[in-house]
Amino acid sequence: MDSRRVLALVKKNMKKLVRDPGTLFLLVLFPVVLTTVFGFAFGGIGESGPQSFEIGLVNLDDSSVHPEWADGFMANLSEKDDIILVIYDDNETGQADLLQGGIDALIVIPNDFGDSCQSYWSSPFDGSSWTNTSIGLYLDSGSLIATIAVPSIVQQVFLSTLFGNAQISLEVPVDLTKPQFISANAFSQWDYMVPGMFAFSAIFITVIVAQSMTVERSEGLLRRMSTTPLTSSDYMLSQSISYMVVAILQVAMIFLTSYLIGYRPATGIAGIGFALMILAVFSLSCVGLGLIAATFSNSADGATGLAFMIAMPQMFLGTFMPLGGIADTIASMMPSKYVTDALTTLFLRGAAIVTPSIWIDLALVITASIAVVFAGILVFERWGRGK
Repeated sequence: MDSRRVLALVKKNMKKLVRDPGTLFLLVLFPVVLTTVFGFAFGGIGESGPQSFEIGLVNLDDSSVHPEWADGFMANLSEKDDIILVIYDDNETGQADLLQGGIDALIVIPNDFGDSCQSYWSSPFDGSSWTNTSIGLYLDSGSLIATIAVPSIVQQVFLSTLFGNAQISLEVPVDLTKPQFISANAFSQWDYMVPGMFAFSAIFITVIVAQSMTVERSEGLLRRMSTTPLTSSDYMLSQSISYMVVAILQVAMIFLTSYLIGYRPATGIAGIGFALMILAVFSLSCVGLGLIAATFSNSADGATGLAFMIAMPQMFLGTFMPLGGIADTIASMMPSKYVTDALTTLFLRGAAIVTPSIWIDLALVITASIAVVFAGILVFERWGRGK
């Protein structure tokens, strides 16, 4: 591999992108237009839909005189069809999982919960004799649905624990604290969409690579390159570097556009740097998929259509679309999902750059990108280059 030849090809690719208005629009200006339109369209709109919630619970009342109240509350929570209950031994572990997006909410039962419930039934009409307490509730600010639905569910479960099936509306000694979020900001649907917007825009690289490779092959450029000292690794590396630069440029443009229309990510320079890194790596998988599309296409138009078919599952299952059921299972096979998950943890939950979950997401994206780009190279070398 010759670095001078690689750099020369990178310069050639970048000049070609800049001089082609259609390509330039699709890769750079289209994400800006998309971000602007979506930002104004969804800036004040919430989302809704059926959802199951993973709720963590810390029981600090397990050694009280009346543990049956906390046990009943936990049992009633676990019986709810839309709740998956996760038990933690301590608050710190639960908070750590909530910060990384492992659960949607965390409930902390206070150590006087049983005493408070019992004091009510001992003197239901004498509020001065009650032991007043509060159930702690922490919500994942990265999930709009959870912030809306979970508090009412928890309140309903508590009342059914205290009163059974009777529909009673009286003053009680236990209240539900105001939900505490990982981030204190109020989020619109646009805030939830922005992390996925970065991955969504980068996916268009698949289409451009497929078009470019098909055109260069049909014009005989690849055949002529085979008569020069240029190796396949030089050529493929130049393509990868070129589109990594494009991905970084896309991130910068989307950040700038989002910022101008009011978006403020809950992260600093380190988080933005991580976003640049994971999206640059993700662009490699887009290059690989573009090579595969080019292999089985005889024209630029055919390559465009096939590339869109390949890219669409990632666009709609791994970015900002709300998912559930089998769609979420399928999305777990998309590299774009892990890009979106990592950026959601940083931009919405305000997690630190050392948070393990975002590095796990990065590792998965690296693994998938390397596998896809090598598969693309092998397929193109075997069946596509000589067409």
